[in-house]
Amino acid sequence: MIKNKVKRAFSDGRVALNGWCSTANSMMAEILADQGYDSITVDMQHGIVDYSETARIFQTLRASNTTPFARVPWLEPGIIMKVLDAGAYGIICPMINNQEQAERFVSYVRYPPLGTRSFGPTRALYSSGENYFAEANDNVTCLAMIETAEAYENLRAIITTPGIDGVYIGPADLTLGVMKGKLPPGLDREEPEMIAVIKDIMQACNKQGIIAGIHTGSSEYAIRSVNWGFDFITLLSDVRLVAGAAKQNISEVKAGLNILDTTSQESDQTLSY
Repeated sequence: MIKNKVKRAFSDGRVALNGWCSTANSMMAEILADQGYDSITVDMQHGIVDYSETARIFQTLRASNTTPFARVPWLEPGIIMKVLDAGAYGIICPMINNQEQAERFVSYVRYPPLGTRSFGPTRALYSSGENYFAEANDNVTCLAMIETAEAYENLRAIITTPGIDGVYIGPADLTLGVMKGKLPPGLDREEPEMIAVIKDIMQACNKQGIIAGIHTGSSEYAIRSVNWGFDFITLLSDVRLVAGAAKQNISEVKAGLNILDTTSQESDQTLSY
């Protein structure tokens, strides 16, 4: 079976860099995959991507040997198992709030005797190489999202659940959950109280010996996160990268032509990751 680059990076003590696809565009995924990411995650929760489109993106990623991940819409066995059958090497699952949910998540990802995953890897049997059944349990990454006050309170129970490979932080929902709506959602938190929460989650994962992942909104914050001790870093998303590059380009041209733009508005930076 083709090896999981994220698991290999973690075992080697190296940070894994993750791309993010929010749109159902296989060419966009192909371009991203050519830039050197270890993995690319298809966002089936907040992205405009359905199952068939996710499978097509996975097919695109195979040419570059970029490890395919998916963030599923919810803790639901049908879609988790179906995405794995399509060839996902990693599942990011939102809103894991306690150990019982973490145990269910693991069970949907692992074949017996470690879980309850049904056998039928229609595409994965061919896209992942030989010996899929025997090696899938060890090769698939299982990342639980910590996003709510309940999840933060139950953090130690969640991360000690057998089979959980790590935690993934979506700073927007984590801020809404922990701060109970007192702070607006958004990436790249600078508030001392939120940095303390983020670092506490990371340090708990480091101590447990599992992956600590976070979604970042800038190169600068990604580097800071690595220096703190995160080892799985998502660098923006296809949507953010295109919007940012377009905004910079048009701003530079308008500035060069001395065009005063009184109509442009700052893009919304509060997307939930």
